[in-house]
Amino acid sequence: MAPTTAAKKQKAMNKKTLDHFEKRLLEERRRALKELGHHGETFGTTLQGAAGELTAYHFHMADQGTDAMEREKAFLFASQEGRFLWHLDEALRRLYRSPEAFGKCHNCGADIAYDRLDALPHARFCINCKQREEDAKRQS
Repeated sequence: MAPTTAAKKQKAMNKKTLDHFEKRLLEERRRALKELGHHGETFGTTLQGAAGELTAYHFHMADQGTDAMEREKAFLFASQEGRFLWHLDEALRRLYRSPEAFGKCHNCGADIAYDRLDALPHARFCINCKQREEDAKRQS
């Protein structure tokens, strides 16, 4: 006997589970904002500023290169944290706008495993759909 439409439809998460994921998302968001703040401090710091100098002439070119490289790395990390923050905010929007759909794969509609959501609370895809997406990226 084939399962009915109601049986196929998966049950939405309960309030306690949704509260847990909201807490996880907010914790990750606070951590990401804190990291972005640290990166912001890095952008404002240079060798010249740290030494109280107004010009770069007292520093060796290698020191200036190192300073530029460190600022570039900080920018890269900050942009990654910014993207991560955007994903967290999107997950919070999904949670608040349609809690009954939170934790459902955007591709196939299946439940995203609890362990996956706990580790990656902003996940939009179940592990199978995410794996297919990654495989397609590697092949192209």
